[in-house]
Amino acid sequence: MKRLIVAGVIALAIAVTGGAVAQAKRTPSPAGAEVYFIAPADGATVTSPVTVKFGLKGMGVAPAGTVVDNTGHHHLIVDADLPPLDAPIPADANHVHFGKGQTETTLELKPGKHTLQLLLGDQTHTPHDPPVMSKKITITVK
Repeated sequence: MKRLIVAGVIALAIAVTGGAVAQAKRTPSPAGAEVYFIAPADGATVTSPVTVKFGLKGMGVAPAGTVVDNTGHHHLIVDADLPPLDAPIPADANHVHFGKGQTETTLELKPGKHTLQLLLGDQTHTPHDPPVMSKKITITVK
């Protein structure tokens, strides 16, 4: 009986929305906004710990939870692909949050090749629309 009720509710929701899945409205980013690495450079060979410096153009940095137009905070993606761009960015070893507004960090990385990418998040850690992300860079740790 419960399954029948749940199926009916789902069918009604699909009928009412025309099959669309409701998603939260994303925070807009201004045209030309860019996030990039100041250091290290793409292709660099470095030693651990690695100092990573973030750059931002066309927007400001504000701590998570701060609602101010054209601001966000950094997220560093280490050795992973971009997360879904329409949901909050995960917080784990591969998705490092800088919700206090930090613009650099020091990482302990094992020897070998590593990829790094920056993704700006809004007050709820959700990527802007359009997303403000760096190109993915590769570094080698000796």
